Amino acid sequence: MIEIESFRTFALSLPETDEAPHFENRAFRVKKKIFATLNATHNRATLRFSPEMQDIFSSISKGSIYPVPNKWGNHGWTHLNLDTAEWELFQDAMRMAWWEVAPKALGLKYPEINPE
Repeated sequence: MIEIESFRTFALSLPETDEAPHFENRAFRVKKKIFATLNATHNRATLRFSPEMQDIFSSISKGSIYPVPNKWGNHGWTHLNLDTAEWELFQDAMRMAWWEVAPKALGLKYPEINPE
């Protein structure tokens, strides 16, 4: 289980990440681009992946990570259940979401974030 405060702390530890309101949720952004949102009411995060990464994380997560069940899901937006996600998988997923959204030049400055 990933606690809400642990989620926030980890997300904000990623380089040049900030937190801002996003409708009734919280958004985590790098260079003003959202890579994750946090829905504390449902104890769920939503991450931005490429469709390929969405498939990979969904297949290895034992049901903790799954596509958003609508058009957004077809574009890579993916739910992460904080009640059932394992800490290591959560960290890898967050790094990948950050990596895929961050400008390439910024990503190159932080090779330790590269989850591959």
